[in-house]
Amino acid sequence: MKIATKPTVKTLGEYAYQAIQKHFSKTLKYEKTVKKDEDPEALHQMRVGMRRLRTAVSRFDLVLNLPKPASDKNIGKIARRLGSLRDLDVLKENLENLYQPKLPNKENKSLHKVFNALAQQRQAALADVLNTLKDDPYKSFKQTLEEWLEKPSYQSLASLPIQQVLPDLLLPEVSIFFLHPGWLVGTQIVESEVQIRSDWKAEKIEQHLTSKGDTIHDLRKQAKRMRYQMELFADLYPESYATYLAEIKSIQDILGSIQDSVVMGEWLTDIFKSEFNTHLPTLANLLAENRYQLWHQWQPLQEKYLMVENRHNFRLAILQSV
Repeated sequence: MKIATKPTVKTLGEYAYQAIQKHFSKTLKYEKTVKKDEDPEALHQMRVGMRRLRTAVSRFDLVLNLPKPASDKNIGKIARRLGSLRDLDVLKENLENLYQPKLPNKENKSLHKVFNALAQQRQAALADVLNTLKDDPYKSFKQTLEEWLEKPSYQSLASLPIQQVLPDLLLPEVSIFFLHPGWLVGTQIVESEVQIRSDWKAEKIEQHLTSKGDTIHDLRKQAKRMRYQMELFADLYPESYATYLAEIKSIQDILGSIQDSVVMGEWLTDIFKSEFNTHLPTLANLLAENRYQLWHQWQPLQEKYLMVENRHNFRLAILQSV
């Protein structure tokens, strides 16, 4: 007869180590393919690996003694170089897959200028990435983190059981997320009650996205940080936690798609100057329609998480680990 044994309690330090090892390994896995520029997906995966690694390093900073080359700041510099190239790939993919098939022949001819400009910018961004992956800061980042993984060094808090500190790790991030001013974009406050503006026409939404676009984009980045941190501990929570995690991902995706559309419009305006609407009127209308639809996908989630009860239930889910 097999005797049941009590599962080993993982410490905060062990969780930090596993997260750093996992995302560092993913980053290195795609490095060679990125250098060869063979597959845009490899660049995407390496960028995601760096972003998640940065989240792990920054959120576990209170328990780790990491070498300076592997700091949050230095990882961020590398990730941004990858991000600049990836953003151009996303721009190209969206143009080719979402919009080009819907354009009349005349506008498709105008796209030749767009794709030529895109190719030139991508060549410069690729050269920047390749130089980054050859430079000493990146080599030092890899070497020192490999050495740390072989012989990790921790601060005193690392010995605490993970279950004991989970809410303290996650709830501050939840507070930052819920207090972000992006939640109030497109609302009005009447007698201390926040109300969603559901009566806006497309033109009004466009004006608001122009004036408040940076705030909305920053909320999206905070949603991403929230998601990445929650995912670090998903195996310690019941199914209800996964539901909240999925909604955070939806918020990130919708706001990210709005930002992609805004960036594309700005980028095309920069290429054609004031003549963007003249050269590509159908595309301009498609982009505006896309943003209008995405805004209406965002509003139900916005309304849900502006309600006190839903915010309270979200916090309770953080407190109820298995």
